[in-house]
Amino acid sequence: MTNKNQSSKSEYPSGSTAWALVILLTISYIFSFYDRYILGLLIEPIKADLKLSDEQIGLVLGPAFAIFYATMGLPVGWLVDRGRRSWIISAGVSFWTLATVACGLAKNFGQLFIARMAVGVGEATLNPSAMSMISDSFPPERRGKPISVYVAALSLGAGLASLIGGLILKWANSQDTIQFLGFTDISPWQLAFFASAPPGILLAIIFFFWKEPKRIAETGMEQETGGSFAEAFLYLKQNFGTYIGFISLSCVMSIIAYSQGFLAPVFERSWGWSTEKYAFTNAVILLISGPAAVILSGIITDKLTQSGHQDSTIKILMVSFLGVAITAVLMMFMPNGELAFSMIFLNTASMAVMSAMGPASVLVLAPSHIKGQLIAFYYIVTSLTGLFLGPMSAGILSTRVFGEENIRYALASIPLIYGIIPLIFMPISYRKYCSLLSKQSEATSTTSVVANTN
Repeated sequence: MTNKNQSSKSEYPSGSTAWALVILLTISYIFSFYDRYILGLLIEPIKADLKLSDEQIGLVLGPAFAIFYATMGLPVGWLVDRGRRSWIISAGVSFWTLATVACGLAKNFGQLFIARMAVGVGEATLNPSAMSMISDSFPPERRGKPISVYVAALSLGAGLASLIGGLILKWANSQDTIQFLGFTDISPWQLAFFASAPPGILLAIIFFFWKEPKRIAETGMEQETGGSFAEAFLYLKQNFGTYIGFISLSCVMSIIAYSQGFLAPVFERSWGWSTEKYAFTNAVILLISGPAAVILSGIITDKLTQSGHQDSTIKILMVSFLGVAITAVLMMFMPNGELAFSMIFLNTASMAVMSAMGPASVLVLAPSHIKGQLIAFYYIVTSLTGLFLGPMSAGILSTRVFGEENIRYALASIPLIYGIIPLIFMPISYRKYCSLLSKQSEATSTTSVVANTN
């Protein structure tokens, strides 16, 4: 008689194949963050050329991107549970690359808003597809590290966007005229958008020809079909209190993170830093603290899980939440930019860990046949709240409450406004998570005993 757990391991791809996929997905995530993050560095020149306010920039940074990035997540999750995921990613990369180029062609607020919406449509394909493919490439006890490597792209992507964007702006500002991809006499901020086209096209081609892993259920049987919307909805309805409890922490983190799209103007208006100086310093911080923190957290999570601590992801998530909220407020009251960046270092590390532990906490609980849809739900909720409330709240508070020269106080208000309630309910959220985890572990153990007996 063959043990089901042993047969399940044979269904996974080889380690080299699995890690090659993780690396490719991570590169794609890094690239997506360049297209998403670069706008934050270009706020001041775009405001000047298109005659926009902080409030309008907040709408472009957040709601414009979120409208489709978040709402497309569930139908994409449904496709991910059924279709060829590598083709889904290929189509998404192609679309968001063309949309990023369109951002550089915008002549007014309306055109920039629409182009930004299109970027969101393309990028909505990546996370549900990537998480589903990673989970089908590694058994549960070895999944924390690859997920952490993938999520490290949050910091790597933002850091490289900051570095590359800074270099492009520095070079472009030294030129009399700029030509690129057939466009002539373009401005430095337009060049920063156009530069995303060549790598995007290359990635789309690679994914089109990539062989993806088999769909593996946690019982060790290959999963041929995914669960329906109705099954996913019923499961979430039955366990709504558990999921919303810990996902609300990730929502607040997302709100804070997206409000920090205004950090370049904060440093320029508050401490007199040029965009290039901010970009280079920020790149160093992002490239060091974020990846190191998230990979370390993945290693720790795997070790804790292997030693029997099934609640390791939720514990690390909650500790990191405290780090995010506290440092996000403190950084805005520093007397100079250098000290502000010391807080940004800690803030970035805490955010990176939360970004890994959030989806990992979902995967710990998620039934295999609706895994793609539950991951999509996670990103829908966190993205909608973060993208809608983060930049928009910061822009409105800056323009209408504190004044645009005092924008740092607008950003300091964000954690206080949105973080108090999830913080108060955090002990309850932890207990509910552990309760559901215990129930599902008992059910899985019973199923395995019955299967092995048969």
